Amino acid sequence: PRDWLFPGDIPGQPITRFAVARACNLARQRSGISKPITPHLLRHAFATHLLESGTDVRRIQLLMGHRSLATTSRYLKVATSTVCATASPFDLLPHLEPVQPPPSPPEYF
Repeated sequence: PRDWLFPGDIPGQPITRFAVARACNLARQRSGISKPITPHLLRHAFATHLLESGTDVRRIQLLMGHRSLATTSRYLKVATSTVCATASPFDLLPHLEPVQPPPSPPEYF
């Protein structure tokens, strides 16, 4: 493509990281959120939410552009409670009622 997905103030140039940080700060102020919001925190939250929704770590690595899986695995520490709460595939199997043996015939037969 010839045009930038996020064009900057200067024609033909992309948006700067400072402009993105400024937009995050302005959105934070307007929303009344007291904690800091940075592009990096949004990126981190994106990866963590992917992991928590069940996306495999290799796919997250590709989406994040990490060269090393070790870098991506840092998100595993953040989402430990979610990872530990993951259901076993056996938990997803239907629970059938135990089969009752047929009643014994009366003894006089």
